[in-house]
Amino acid sequence: MKKLIFIAGLLLLFVACKSKTTDQARLPPPDGKEDKEILVNADPGPKAQEAAPNADVNVDGAVGNDDARVAAGYENAGTNNSIQDTSKKLVKNGDIEFETNNLIATRKKILVSLKKYGGYVEEDNQSTNADENRKQYELKVRIPAKSFDFLLDSVSSTAYKIDTKNISVTDETTKYIDIQTRLNNKKLLEKRYLELLNKSSKISDLLEIQNKLTEIRSDIESTQGQLNYLSKQVAYSSLDITFYTQESAQVDTGNGAVYKFKKAIADGWEILQNLFFGLITLWPLLLVLVIFYWLIKIWRKRRKAG
Repeated sequence: MKKLIFIAGLLLLFVACKSKTTDQARLPPPDGKEDKEILVNADPGPKAQEAAPNADVNVDGAVGNDDARVAAGYENAGTNNSIQDTSKKLVKNGDIEFETNNLIATRKKILVSLKKYGGYVEEDNQSTNADENRKQYELKVRIPAKSFDFLLDSVSSTAYKIDTKNISVTDETTKYIDIQTRLNNKKLLEKRYLELLNKSSKISDLLEIQNKLTEIRSDIESTQGQLNYLSKQVAYSSLDITFYTQESAQVDTGNGAVYKFKKAIADGWEILQNLFFGLITLWPLLLVLVIFYWLIKIWRKRRKAG
């Protein structure tokens, strides 16, 4: 009996193995075509989107629904707006005063050099000092910062004798960054209020937001003006140029009667002036003498009356 059961088990095992081998023989070779068809025909899901085969994959985007992506884009935009220029912001100013032999020629050379280096004249003044026999020009010019030293050397080369030359450099980097940061923050605040304006429906809210936007816009324009002025100071340096010519006094050495008469009149007038101003200088002493004379006179009258 046991032998029959054992033989039956072997037969069942043999039949099962043969059936499995037959099924495997019917399967086609795995060339991957079916897998591709399955992937193509699979349900893409509610959020799936078709993409080009060679499209770049965005690994920096937000993972999740569309609202999350919008929020991430808004934050990135704010970050991009806050990018600042942190390079050195130097304001260079200078002044030079010198004597020259020819005012007209010197002025012409300075203006030619100024035009060559892209500068311009802010102020141009001419004056004459008769007492010192001195004529001079005063020029206030603006020159691109990169050409400041070249212009200064060119101006110095026209001098006969340099009296003074001063140069100052001020680092305005911190001030520039501070103004730029405040401007970016105000612009970002304005953008948020504009979004609130589009979402609001109440008249009271709209009026309040409009007033706030007007105030913010005024601050933005003021801050932008400060930034523009500082940028101009950095981009264009200032140079004050004073040059003069000293003329020798002309002395009349005539020996004629007319010359002697004029000289005598002039010397007498000068002596009279000196005497007059000298008496004015001694007014305290004159005042004391007058008071003393008045007291003596009163004392004499009382003595005669007694």
